[in-house]
Amino acid sequence: MGRADWVTQLTHYESTDIWACARQIATSFIPYIALMLAMFYFLQNGASFWAVGLLWPVAALFLGRIFIILHDCSHKSYLRGSPGACFVLGHICGIFTFTSFFAFRNSHIIHHATVGNLDKRGVGDVWTLTVDEYRVAPYAKKFLYRLFRNPFFLFVIAPVFKFVVLQRLPVKGARFKEILSIFFTDAMIVLLVWLAISTVGVKTYVAVQLPVIFFTSSLAVWIFYIHHQFENTYWARNDTWDRFDVGLKGSVFYQLPGFLRWITGNIGYHHVHHLNARIPNYNLEKAQRDIPQLREVSPTTLWGGFRSASLALWDEKRGRLVSFSSLKRQGA
Repeated sequence: MGRADWVTQLTHYESTDIWACARQIATSFIPYIALMLAMFYFLQNGASFWAVGLLWPVAALFLGRIFIILHDCSHKSYLRGSPGACFVLGHICGIFTFTSFFAFRNSHIIHHATVGNLDKRGVGDVWTLTVDEYRVAPYAKKFLYRLFRNPFFLFVIAPVFKFVVLQRLPVKGARFKEILSIFFTDAMIVLLVWLAISTVGVKTYVAVQLPVIFFTSSLAVWIFYIHHQFENTYWARNDTWDRFDVGLKGSVFYQLPGFLRWITGNIGYHHVHHLNARIPNYNLEKAQRDIPQLREVSPTTLWGGFRSASLALWDEKRGRLVSFSSLKRQGA
C-alpha cells in the first residue's frame, strides 16, 4: 500500500464520539474542580501546607488534561462538525488553563504549517538554532540562547511565566478576534480569582493555584518540547520540507505508561496527530493500532525522552540535534 493510500485511511478516524467527549470532559473537569475545592477546604481548616501540597501535582495532571481538550478544540476535531461548540468549549478550557483560546489556536495552526521548516522558524515552536548559526552568533545571542536552552529555565522558570504573564498580553500582529479572546479570557480569570479570594482569601488561593499552574505549565512545555526535540528529528529547508515527513520523522511517538497516556489524552501519539490533526485524541490510539505503517515508527519511552533535554542545536551536516557539549568536542 502506497503512502497516499494509508494516509487517506486516517480520515476514517476523524469522526466524533460524543460519549467519549462527555466522558473525557467529566473525568477532567470534575476531578480538577474537586481537588481544588478540597485543597482550599483543607488549608482553611488548619491542614499542613506541605500535606496539601501532595495534591498539587495530581490536580495539575487533570488541568493538563483540560489543556488537551483545548488543544483538540483548536483543530476543530474534538466535536467534529461543530466548530462553534469547539470554540465555546475551548474558551472554557482556556479560562481554567490561563490560555487565550484564539491566540493559542492561531500560533498552533502556524506550528503545524511550519514545524521542522528551517526557513519558517519563530512562531509556535521552541527556539532552535543550527550549529552554523550558533557559531557565528554574537556573544550576547549565544548567552541568551544557552540560558533559554538550559533545562532549569526551559522547564521550571519559563513555563509559569509564559502561562501566567505572557499569555495575558496580545502578541505583535495579533488579529482582532485573538485580542478579543485574550481580553475575554483575562476578564474571566480576574473574575474567578476575585471569587476565590473573596471566599478563601489571597493566601489560600495563591498557595493552591500558583503551584498547580506551575506544575501544569511545566508539564505542557515538556510535552510540547519532547514532541519535536529529539536527536533524530526532522528539519529541512523550505524547498525540501515535507509535511508528511514532519509527521512520520519529526514528531515523536512518546510511549507513555497507561495512566499517563490516559491523563495526557493520547498526545504521545504525536506522529499520528501531525499526519492528520483532524483526528480527536480519543481516536489516535486506535489509528496507531490499526494501520501497520504507523506501528513501524520506533517509540520513545518516558525515561528515554529525558535524554533529549540536553539537545540544543540542529546539525545540518549530520541531520540531528546535538548538545552544546557535543559541539565543544567537535571543536576540539
